[in-house]
Amino acid sequence: MLADDEGIVIDSMKFIIEKEFGDECEVEFAKTGRSVIELAERFRPDIAIMDIQMPGINGIEAMKEIKSFSGNTVFIVMSAYDKFDYAKEAIKLGVLEYINKPMERTKVVMVIKKAMEMIDRDRKKRSDDLLIKEKLESVEPIIENGLIYNILFQEHFEEDIDNYKTILGVDEDYGYMMSVVCGDSQVGNHMTNAVGSSVKMSNHYNEVRESLKEFFPCKVGSVMANKIAVLVPYENSTMDYNARIELIDKGREFIRYMRKKVDISFRLGIGGVKPLRSMGQSYQESLNALIATTGQVAHVDDLPIGCDYEKDYPVELEKNLFESVQRGDYNEAALHAGSFADWMNEFDGTNIMAIRLKVLEFALRAEKLAYENGGMTYRFGSRDSYLPEIMSMNTMEELKEWFLNKVKISCQNISSKRDERSTDTIENAKKYISENFSSDISLDDVSRIVNISPYYFSKLFKEATGENFIEYLTNIRIEKAKDLLLNSDMSMKEICAMCGYQDPNYFSRTFKKNVGFTPTEFKEKNC
Repeated sequence: MLADDEGIVIDSMKFIIEKEFGDECEVEFAKTGRSVIELAERFRPDIAIMDIQMPGINGIEAMKEIKSFSGNTVFIVMSAYDKFDYAKEAIKLGVLEYINKPMERTKVVMVIKKAMEMIDRDRKKRSDDLLIKEKLESVEPIIENGLIYNILFQEHFEEDIDNYKTILGVDEDYGYMMSVVCGDSQVGNHMTNAVGSSVKMSNHYNEVRESLKEFFPCKVGSVMANKIAVLVPYENSTMDYNARIELIDKGREFIRYMRKKVDISFRLGIGGVKPLRSMGQSYQESLNALIATTGQVAHVDDLPIGCDYEKDYPVELEKNLFESVQRGDYNEAALHAGSFADWMNEFDGTNIMAIRLKVLEFALRAEKLAYENGGMTYRFGSRDSYLPEIMSMNTMEELKEWFLNKVKISCQNISSKRDERSTDTIENAKKYISENFSSDISLDDVSRIVNISPYYFSKLFKEATGENFIEYLTNIRIEKAKDLLLNSDMSMKEICAMCGYQDPNYFSRTFKKNVGFTPTEFKEKNC
């Protein structure tokens, strides 16, 4: 778009542009400030070459107005007035170039090429950004479902959750879960035809997902049976009464909206706010809330379910303690256990019986985790001394020491018993191979003996011995063959059979590959 009140300037500029750029550019022009603005509204120019001094509205004011509705237009200012104030205003408006009249043809061409290159770059960037956005939107449901699945089923490492949060733009450390449950109809607290309605909900999944995102700032999981798990990140560790009421109202509005949109009945359960790693607990709360009431929307905090703790009880400290025990991390577990013992002492150090009971409770919980995660063998009478032991203790120091010792043993059992069990498995496998290498044994045979799948046994065996099963078995057989060659009068055929080989030629090739000589050469060289 050319804007100048001099016809000769318009004609000259049109001639230069059309000669240099041909069909690449479409040229329009106007001669007054007002007509320039009106032309820009209709023409939406990529490039506007503006004179500053025009009748009526000047070029600077016209540019301000055009930028308000055509933000991507690139402005080039031309003027016979080399005034600092005009240049300063032009710079504020983000003008690409400020050039003086009379303009040189080469200068005009250079500036227009520069503007065209900038526009092409911006267009490519916008196109690339849209493509990325389109691709992200296509995989976003998969990523969101991955986050929810990993959190609910605890199948993750901490860095996995951090990666999911980064990709999905989740900055919050807290959140709550909602369960969307569907059916043909509601009877009491039960939704009928769960199987059939789950198929319906799968067919309408995109509509349900989009609707959930319209009502809640959420991440949506996939359809599991007749349920969808929904994660709502939350910036605070608790939700006050007003926020809860607003959330429930929004949930009711969502249910009404979905009833009109699809031929499925819905209920919505809402769990409590928790740290993101504890979303499994919040999800279970959302389901429990629906079980405990017949309402279409139920929030766990409205219902007499779950466990409330007295003020100042260190819920997070307790949770962190047992998460550390489950990992077998004694240093961290000892830190949390010591802090909990200190809290008990500060809270009510005179109530020694309550402290004894809590210490016993925690010791048993820690050992339960050890049994579940350490591959240990449970024995019914293994803990019959615990109660007499703690009843004989009358000071906080004694109880704390006993408590820390039980936590330590549980952590050690979890971390060491797994290794011990793996070691026992490999030793049993080696023993079986040593006793049966002369037979036609296979990886499957040994795996069956140690009662582990062939895939896992193969991996475990390689990690423990540095050799795969075939390499290890071959080395055992070759060493035995070398011993028989040097220390017996057996024939080659007999040695071959004694070492587990049926084909003498294959035995000879294998021997040479591993030793560097044929069996005969080896015997002649060493006897």
